[in-house]
Amino acid sequence: MSYRMLTSSIILALLVLSRSAQGQEEETLLPAERSIAEVVDFYVDRSLKEIELSSAGQAKDSALLRRTTLDLVGRIPTVHEAQNYLANEAADKRIQLVDRLLASPGYRQHQVNELGRLLHPENSTQLQKYLTHAVNKDASWELIFRDLMLPPAKSDEAPEADRFIKSRIGDIDKLANDTSVLFFGVNISCAKCHDHPLVEQWKQSHFFGMKSFFSRTFANGDFLSERDYGAVQFKTTAGETKTAQLMFLSGKIVDEPSWKEPTEEEKKKLKQQLEELKKKKQPTPAPSFSRRGKLVEVALSAEEQDFFARNIVNRVWYRVFGNGIVMPLDQMHEGNPPSHPELLDWLARDMVAHNYDLKRLLRGLVLSKAYARQSHWEQGTRPDPEWFAVANTKPLSRHQYGHSLKLASMNPDQFNLEDDAKLNEQLNRVYQANGFTSQLDQPIHDFQVSTAEALLFSNSERVTKELLQESGNTLVGKLKSLENDTERVELACWSILSRAPDDEERKILLAYLASRSDRPVEGIQQLVWALLTSTEFRFNH
Repeated sequence: MSYRMLTSSIILALLVLSRSAQGQEEETLLPAERSIAEVVDFYVDRSLKEIELSSAGQAKDSALLRRTTLDLVGRIPTVHEAQNYLANEAADKRIQLVDRLLASPGYRQHQVNELGRLLHPENSTQLQKYLTHAVNKDASWELIFRDLMLPPAKSDEAPEADRFIKSRIGDIDKLANDTSVLFFGVNISCAKCHDHPLVEQWKQSHFFGMKSFFSRTFANGDFLSERDYGAVQFKTTAGETKTAQLMFLSGKIVDEPSWKEPTEEEKKKLKQQLEELKKKKQPTPAPSFSRRGKLVEVALSAEEQDFFARNIVNRVWYRVFGNGIVMPLDQMHEGNPPSHPELLDWLARDMVAHNYDLKRLLRGLVLSKAYARQSHWEQGTRPDPEWFAVANTKPLSRHQYGHSLKLASMNPDQFNLEDDAKLNEQLNRVYQANGFTSQLDQPIHDFQVSTAEALLFSNSERVTKELLQESGNTLVGKLKSLENDTERVELACWSILSRAPDDEERKILLAYLASRSDRPVEGIQQLVWALLTSTEFRFNH
């Protein structure tokens, strides 16, 4: 029986068993000096060979340029960028492109948006001020974690870093679980009322052990504080009351100095001291033993750092490839093995060795051949996404879509690639002027466009006013000024789809404009509207 006739989950289980039987340990991972792109392609291609599955061909230059620009700077390429890239015959033009984008202000803006979406899915702007500060100084993922868990008392060292905890301080259960999910890839909420029903390793003691790291944290006015006393108690399913120990996800129990509950009189005095500090807008003294500090220490220790390193690798991989090496992203446990375990191990080891450098990881992933595959599958049934045999289509994030809509609707003559500084200044103005973002859907896995977003583009006067205006600095105005419909169709496709139209598209679009020759401006507006609201524009492919 061919592997292809089995479900992907059975295939994965068989591969895991096979590799375990062969004794594949960390010592047999590819050497550390290999490039990230090379390692990605080795392990992905090896898995495809093992399951007798071929891969899709490489994407066209125009598609790869659009994909890379969206992933690294959060927008579509300008017409000049697209046409210059296609005309570039240099063997290393992909490397040139990636390095230029990573060095641009657009990368920093997009990185702030993406990290905000990761760390605060409900409101990605909560941490914008801190993340802007962190990204501008190329802060490592490790430093970001430290700042969010242990915000410095001086706000200029990490402005508003305390918002990660402050926004969740009213629900310590949520704070503990969100920290576990977002930094360690483990959702322990199912172990709150009983041992996890599906994962043998997650017990109630794990949930309450993680909660205990935050149980002494509270807000005192503008400042986060931490008590020197307090414990978490919980009831087991057998009705037994237990006092939770400080326990990390691995099961490691953290020892702490002995402490005693203050008397009522002592508590009253402490409360008065806190009120005085609040009035004076002063921070509270640091505790003699910080439970949150201990969490950071343990999570980043050589013995326990696998949770931290593997999670961020998996999340960046998901952002780039549209599917995690482990799915769902918050189920990184022994009962849910990775699709490419050695690849995840190698990338995690590499992250630790290079001080959790996010930019380096992104660069390596987008320079791989696996990333550059086309999204169209021509060989029968499309493979499951976890094999990365073909590029997965990804819905544009709220910011990607908003910025791309604004850019695509503008006169492309305003953006000149010859002067990078001037181009970045022009693109920054587009970024600052974008007002659509808040009205667009923020996609999740298995995304479908909402009714609200569909109605926005069908009925909103704002779309007409901001995207379809006829003036010298808009695409509609530029198309109107051209000599003939052929030029209009060509430029409309380059501006919006980042490519030339194919023969069939050209024929259909020209026929439409000809049918509207009595009202040419309305015809141009409808052409632009149709391309801007197309599925091709809404997704990264």
